[in-house]
Amino acid sequence: MCFCQIFIFSVMCVAVMHDLRLIHTDLKPENILLVSPEYIKVPDYKVSSCSPKEGSYYKRVPKSSSIKVIDFGSTTYDQQDQTYVVSTRHYRAPEVILGLGWSYPCDIWSVGCILVELCTGEALFQTHENLEHLAMMERVLGPLPYHMLKKADRHGEKYVRKGRLNWPEGCASRESMKAVMKLPRLQNLVMQNVEHSAGDFINLLQGLLSYDPASRLTAQEALEHPFLTELSERRR
Repeated sequence: MCFCQIFIFSVMCVAVMHDLRLIHTDLKPENILLVSPEYIKVPDYKVSSCSPKEGSYYKRVPKSSSIKVIDFGSTTYDQQDQTYVVSTRHYRAPEVILGLGWSYPCDIWSVGCILVELCTGEALFQTHENLEHLAMMERVLGPLPYHMLKKADRHGEKYVRKGRLNWPEGCASRESMKAVMKLPRLQNLVMQNVEHSAGDFINLLQGLLSYDPASRLTAQEALEHPFLTELSERRR
């Protein structure tokens, strides 16, 4: 089973929710569960190749990639002027942090973060502080758009100075600066973990993690992306 299969089913679930005019607002790996607990053991060649005893390491691979999305406690119907904070920190979209209001695209940002995590095994933005979080986004994805920074509300505007993110001047500590600077660009991160179709994969992630909610892919558009349609064809 490929991690992309789980991702495809996750996006399908999000597409159904959005068709019902529902916004989950708290998508994260912990809220995406495998339906079946059954698995098979296969050799983990990356680990066993470093072991003096060949074949002594195995990994557990689920027999089925069927999933279900859970935890609808903060799910809401689409409404105007929703500015309160939603989403678990690591999967929170920039418009939420900046207080610009949010809608369906905040779920899509979370989906993009989840896809990177499924690929690398680690959360993309491991932080607990807003300015550091925004700086990590810029490190991985490039500068935040001026029009978004300009419209930041009274809570988000403290992270902005002279039309740009107040970083590194406003960073909390040297450790915070190091945490940001060690992150690779999105393209480099993907190339470190994906062997095939890296170009299409990067393009998909760029669409899911587009800063501007208006230009971010919808769930249906993500399902129609060449990376996922080609993958689906291979599985038939």
